[in-house]
Amino acid sequence: MKNIIITVIKKIVFAICLVYAFNLVASGLKIFIPINFITVSVVASLGMCGLLSLIAVYFVLL
Repeated sequence: MKNIIITVIKKIVFAICLVYAFNLVASGLKIFIPINFITVSVVASLGMCGLLSLIAVYFVLL
C-alpha cells in the first residue's frame, strides 16, 4: 500500500514539474498550460503523451 502511494505522489510531482518546465520553455511562444487538477492528472496518467495532447487541445481551441 505504501509503495502505491509513493508511486502516485512521484507521478504527480513529475507531472507538475513537466507542465511547469513546458510553461517556462514555451513562454516566448505565448503558449500557456495552467497547472490545475485536470492538467496534472492528465499528465500524471499519460505522461509526455498527455502533455502533447494538452498542447494539441490548446491549439485547437485557440
